[in-house]
Amino acid sequence: MHVRELTALEFDNFTKNYNVHSLYQTVEYANVMKEQKFGIVFLGLVDENNNILAASLILIQKLFGFKYAYAPRGFLIDYSNFKLVETFTKGVKKYLGKKDVIAIKMNPLIIKTIYDNKNKVIATNSYYDAIFEDLKKLGFYHLGYNNYFEAFKPRFEAVIDINAPYYILFNDLKKEFKTKIRSVDQKGVKIYRGTINELSYLSIQTEKKYPRDLKYFQDVYLNFDQKKNVEFYYSKLDTETYLKTIQNDLVKQELVTTKINSEISTKNSEKLLNRKLQADKVLAYYKNQLVLATQLLKDHPEGIITSACLIIKNHDEVYLLMDGYDPQYKFLSSKHLLIWKLMEKYSKEGFNKFNLGGMSNYALKNNKYKQLNEFKFGFNAKAVEYIGDLELITNQALYFIYRNSAPIRGILKK
Repeated sequence: MHVRELTALEFDNFTKNYNVHSLYQTVEYANVMKEQKFGIVFLGLVDENNNILAASLILIQKLFGFKYAYAPRGFLIDYSNFKLVETFTKGVKKYLGKKDVIAIKMNPLIIKTIYDNKNKVIATNSYYDAIFEDLKKLGFYHLGYNNYFEAFKPRFEAVIDINAPYYILFNDLKKEFKTKIRSVDQKGVKIYRGTINELSYLSIQTEKKYPRDLKYFQDVYLNFDQKKNVEFYYSKLDTETYLKTIQNDLVKQELVTTKINSEISTKNSEKLLNRKLQADKVLAYYKNQLVLATQLLKDHPEGIITSACLIIKNHDEVYLLMDGYDPQYKFLSSKHLLIWKLMEKYSKEGFNKFNLGGMSNYALKNNKYKQLNEFKFGFNAKAVEYIGDLELITNQALYFIYRNSAPIRGILKK
């Protein structure tokens, strides 16, 4: 067995048939990152008959004059087969070392534990400890069990099993989510499939949260669209329908309030007074919403884009690559409806998993990303915990120079 460069076609054919899949280990993603100024190479471990046994996309970036490599979501290899991993690791190290690459970082899809949305362990990887120790023997340095989003890729991901009828999936949603989805659907928020020309909706909504710009989203769309594996969706509020809905709600609530007032005039009780207080609060809410809805129709007669997301289809899984929403209209819960409609759509199309992307370690107290976790768990997602970031030095001499120049780089940054 030996390691050699693969052509894009060879790598693509391998990933089609390999049992572990990641959108980050695809030719399409390689081409996206090439547009982001990364060098790319496909490496494979082949036997004497030229059969590919393992492979990986390698991204190479220049950092202060030094070349550093990444294997996004790790090698495509059987990590429980030490001989295979050892041979491939040594081959990758030798190849990169000769190219003056100082080290390679990866965040492989080695599952540690899977939890349900109640923090209950539902599965563990019986091979995990052995794999972890084997990787250390091969020179990989584990960068720690990070809890948030400090890693190369999220250490925790929220994944929904959608290989069930849509009505069962809906029933499994958090009760509060089901109420919000029904409500926002009635208020005039509709879901549309967009095109590359409308990706600016997503870019605007995410520009303050994520380091990716419009060009990145366009590159993703163009490359994954070659095999029809990308879809873009957004939610839009019909302001005219919204105003009519609020008007109807207000009329209904006025009738409720009038009825309670008439009952109080004949029978005054603490229970009735409490009902009146609650009814008056709801009535005041709808009056305020009526003012807002009237202004929204006046200012935006064409409607308002409230949320958006970019989806990648990869084998039996759909992946929420990026999503956003307009915080001004968070109260509408448009993203709840958007995610649900996509769950329904893809379950009907035969996909098995819906990956909502990264989350934090929700077992932490005072978790600053608690709301993000609760949002994803509300769709009955499970938390998949991976091994985290690993680093392998590939050129000891250059790596030593790089590490010792860190103080100088810190000064230059200032």
